[in-house]
Amino acid sequence: MKKVEERFLEYVKINTKSDETTRVTPSTKGQLVLAEKLCNELKELGLKDARISEFGYVYATLEKNCNKDIPTIGFIAHMDTAPDYSGENVNPQIVENYDGGDIKLNDSEVLSPKFSPELKQYVGQRLITTDGTTLLGADDKAGLAEIMTAVEYLINHPEIEHGDIKIGFTPDEEIGEGADHFDVEGFGADFAYTMDGGRIGELEFENFNAAGLKVKIKGVNVHPGYAKDKMLNSIMVANEFINSLPLDEVPEKTEKYEGFYHLTDIEATVENTTLSYIIRDFFTETFEARKNKIREIEKELNKKYGEGTVVAEIKDQYNNMKEKIEPVMHIIENAKEAMIEANVIPNIRPIRGGTDGARLSFMGLPTPNIFAGGENFHGKYEYVPVESLEKAVEVIVNIVKRYGSASA
Repeated sequence: MKKVEERFLEYVKINTKSDETTRVTPSTKGQLVLAEKLCNELKELGLKDARISEFGYVYATLEKNCNKDIPTIGFIAHMDTAPDYSGENVNPQIVENYDGGDIKLNDSEVLSPKFSPELKQYVGQRLITTDGTTLLGADDKAGLAEIMTAVEYLINHPEIEHGDIKIGFTPDEEIGEGADHFDVEGFGADFAYTMDGGRIGELEFENFNAAGLKVKIKGVNVHPGYAKDKMLNSIMVANEFINSLPLDEVPEKTEKYEGFYHLTDIEATVENTTLSYIIRDFFTETFEARKNKIREIEKELNKKYGEGTVVAEIKDQYNNMKEKIEPVMHIIENAKEAMIEANVIPNIRPIRGGTDGARLSFMGLPTPNIFAGGENFHGKYEYVPVESLEKAVEVIVNIVKRYGSASA
């Protein structure tokens, strides 16, 4: 059997950084390169229906091996890495028997427990880190490797009875488009799990309600020497907009079930400024209140500077999957028990982010999220303990076992 670590190290070498500006699916060619590799690997394992859709999604079925009436379970991971940081020329570093101290990534970058206190829980383990110049890609190439390795294990252990197991690898999750072209009906699962969580033990079926926001501000540019009572500097109006939002309701000052407004990008000249935000909240009522707050600020600034000066474009992205999971809570209970059987302590918590599973749940495929094992996603301090990768594989196999043994 190919080890999960071996697969992971192969996958991260392929640059699959997504790009929301291309407006095609998949958004980057590197994702198709990885899709081809995964599809070929699935075929080599004997999954005859392994295929790549016209949009770069990889689908396959591990066919049932018994006559029991067993639910069809899906396992899903995404192929892209975040556009926040470089995913090119990823050069993973191996730390054997981690001693609890600083990890030198390169001559100028150090991964330290002062920055990442959770490192202390991995003392004695084998860690895979970056070289300090790129992200690692554990989000979500760890999930890909775990699912592939679990499939191979199940093939090599036919004594584990199971129904059809559906495999789905998606593009462009990091830019919020991972479920855009997912064929839920063709996938054919009764329910699924995304292997896209973080730290070992995480099990998630609540996530943010999410919206994207573009604030377009139109100014008037006049020669600064003659600008008195004529110039309207769109950058200054943008500053008013920014400061009209609650200054403490930002990612760096919130946690747990607290929502936020997150300014992600500014394009600015005197004549035109565009602010890009994401809006996040767990609860429908306060999520709507956040969007209403934007409208109020837009109205006030247009009253002050003239109609059409500020245009706020709000686009809903996904919703909290909790309402779709609660009617089928057996999928959470079985995942929880599968972790306990693998000597992993379950940590049921809300996702302070999004996942393909949120949208898939509203598309008719209930899909909670299980840990993939990584830490510090989307940046140069990202790392993953090999033991976490291995435990995730064990959890997948245990879920399959539980449904197989519980069916008549």
